Amino acid sequence: MRSLTRALVRALGMVLLAASLVASSGCMVRNFTLKPYRINIQQGNYLEEDDVDQVQTGMTRSQVRFLLGTPMVEDVFNSDRWDYIYYLKIGRSQQVYTRHFIVFFEGDQAVRVEKNLGNTKENEEGEIIESRDG
Repeated sequence: MRSLTRALVRALGMVLLAASLVASSGCMVRNFTLKPYRINIQQGNYLEEDDVDQVQTGMTRSQVRFLLGTPMVEDVFNSDRWDYIYYLKIGRSQQVYTRHFIVFFEGDQAVRVEKNLGNTKENEEGEIIESRDG
């Protein structure tokens, strides 16, 4: 019986030693911080690059609106300019991605197109990633 008690005490000591080693190993984690959850903030017109590439000079306003949708900014003082703006702020990392696409009209015809895809680019899944050239 005495040897059984000794064996149990030894086994209990080994379990306590193993538990203390596991518990103390958590203290060795470096640069660990708890951060609150932050949602992604997405605003504006998200435009597919294929749709943007289809816009050409000479298209009518209705053709551009059919292709891209209603512009984010339609200036009251300058009705010959449509601005399509996209803004995405990733929650935790606070990275900001932007796109800006402008169509200039004379009368009902598109005469000039400016596109600035900013620092955004899509991966194969359609998710926005940072572009190397932006």
